Amino acid sequence: MPVLKFDSKVSASAQEALEAHVRPVYDQPGARRMAIIEFAHMERTEPAPNTDGKPSVKVRIVGLEVPNREQEGAIREAQRYLHLQRTARGTFDDDTGQLELSESTLRQTAGLLANIETARLRTGLSHWRDYCQRLVQGPELTLSEVRHEMQAVFDGLTAVLETARDHHDD
Repeated sequence: MPVLKFDSKVSASAQEALEAHVRPVYDQPGARRMAIIEFAHMERTEPAPNTDGKPSVKVRIVGLEVPNREQEGAIREAQRYLHLQRTARGTFDDDTGQLELSESTLRQTAGLLANIETARLRTGLSHWRDYCQRLVQGPELTLSEVRHEMQAVFDGLTAVLETARDHHDD
């Protein structure tokens, strides 16, 4: 896997966006700032075969915006959402058709319904995508077997789309 390296230069517009933050960050050791960045490929290094070097790609920040205090919460929320979407995990019980989110995914959702639903849907879709890939890469199937497997995918996706079951004891 190539190593990602950031070029110390940034574009003029990115530098301009950073200027107002240089002095406050300098004056407060340990200070942090949220930012939205865009980086671009600048160069790549491909070591010669049979050497210890690692391939690398150097990128430069070409676009950057730093939110103000009022905007920072929205940017942090977007960061949490993107992280959750990238890392959502869980298990799918083939016998019951139920999906159970992992403990780490549930912790990330902090009880927020939209986040839980996003994680649940993403985990379920990932499971059924992998299932379909195994079918495609597996042995030749008869028409009857294909229909059976398609029914399993249909039933699984239907279970993923169902909302939480009603737990009332009516």
